[in-house]
Amino acid sequence: MSSLRRAHFILITLSMLASLLLIGSASAAERPNVLLILVDDLKPALGCYGDPIAQTPNIDALAARGMRFERAYCNQAVCAPSRFTLMLGAHSTSTGLYGLGSQLREIVPDAVTLPQYFAQHGGYRTESLGKVFHIGHGNHGDPASFSVPHFHDKVIEYLDPASTQGGKLTREEAYFTNQHLDRIKSLPRGAAFEAPDVDDIKYADGRVAAETVKRLKAAQARCMQDGTPFFIVAGFARPHLPFSAPKKYWDLYDPSELPLPQFEELPANAPKVAGKRGGEITNYSPVPTDRNARFSEGLKRQLIHGYYASTSFVDAQIGKVLNELNRLGLAENTIVVLWGDHGFHLGDLGIWTKHTNYEQANRIPILIAAPGVTQPGSATQQLAESVDLFPTLAELAGLPAPKVPQPLDGVSLVPVLKNPRSRVRDHAYHAYPKQKLGRAIRTERYRLVEWKPYRNSNAPAEYELYDYQTDPLETRNLAREQPAMVESLKQILTGYPEPLPRNAKPVKKKTAP
Repeated sequence: MSSLRRAHFILITLSMLASLLLIGSASAAERPNVLLILVDDLKPALGCYGDPIAQTPNIDALAARGMRFERAYCNQAVCAPSRFTLMLGAHSTSTGLYGLGSQLREIVPDAVTLPQYFAQHGGYRTESLGKVFHIGHGNHGDPASFSVPHFHDKVIEYLDPASTQGGKLTREEAYFTNQHLDRIKSLPRGAAFEAPDVDDIKYADGRVAAETVKRLKAAQARCMQDGTPFFIVAGFARPHLPFSAPKKYWDLYDPSELPLPQFEELPANAPKVAGKRGGEITNYSPVPTDRNARFSEGLKRQLIHGYYASTSFVDAQIGKVLNELNRLGLAENTIVVLWGDHGFHLGDLGIWTKHTNYEQANRIPILIAAPGVTQPGSATQQLAESVDLFPTLAELAGLPAPKVPQPLDGVSLVPVLKNPRSRVRDHAYHAYPKQKLGRAIRTERYRLVEWKPYRNSNAPAEYELYDYQTDPLETRNLAREQPAMVESLKQILTGYPEPLPRNAKPVKKKTAP
């Protein structure tokens, strides 16, 4: 080959390579951005879900832009495991990550999390702010999941010295800062609520919102400069206890109009293992420390008031983020998801907070606004799980169907986003570990919970069955009265792999959809 022809060949080759590189960068530049909003302890006590009391105009506005999932459920009703299910797309029974102190990289060292998948397969810059992975109770989050260091802030926070006996380290502050974990009960209890007259920025959620606004501005600049798409996860702490929120959000509500629990006994004929009294709520003052103490009506109203005020506070912070997304012109190319990590008992069944397999602890809000896919103001009765968001977001972003080292238990909800009447699963699955492991199947009408010992799979199981058409308050376990329905729902459970013990290495095996 002559030197002239060789030079011509090299030029053509370089030109082709350049074209391929441009095509690749254009593909990345054309991918939608992702804004994932996580809210701690948020049940569907929201205006867009029909709650007549809730003052949540910003979350309602997001729902008006996209799809509301009416029957969405977490996969375990406690912070750390619930966030693992979201980020891994895997049930806790598939990974063994059941506890607040479970260490992701010790148990599933090769896992590829949702943001990691977007970085690896879509060229996304991934960032996290606020409460994303659970940090506390011996857990330190997962720095490997994100492109840049995590923006961390408080979960347990007080401004009034009276709330902490003059500035002392409280039990829950110690838990969430990994201090004195061996002597928690020797520390004082913090207040269950406070309402100082302060600006939003004085609390962590205000600071997380302000930093997220800054990150969106920087992300827009990068998008314009080199086409890098962003995957930003913003996590908000309220309405997790303590109900610390500026006074103006408390002032939105008349305590006398707040809904009190309608039924405050445990379900009749339910197994003892299924019930709950005391727990997390007793770490806060002035809640009685006796697990079986009855709360006064005044205390119930204060706690419920605090929950709604905290929800309105976090709604305002989410509004600041969404307003900036709109102002920057990013909304038209950004998938926005709002997800609550689990529900919250507000005295129903006599239970407070979470940590059960009952409806109020497991039903969550999921809102998805995907430009060009979701119809504004749409809603669906499709049952959905937290694990479904991993494959759903991957498909929406045009990424390959996820193939990851950990089990992938979720199914894509994209067909439902396109058509609310489409169906991709006929039940939701969740679990909660206590003295026994409780695994649950939730259909549109029923919930079956199976309680079995961890180590003896042949031991007799105890069952709960609830019919939400005839008994929405879960007043009575129907398992003995409807054995045929129990057997039918048990067959669904047999389609799932044998649950892993706590903190065991997972078996790479798919579950039933």
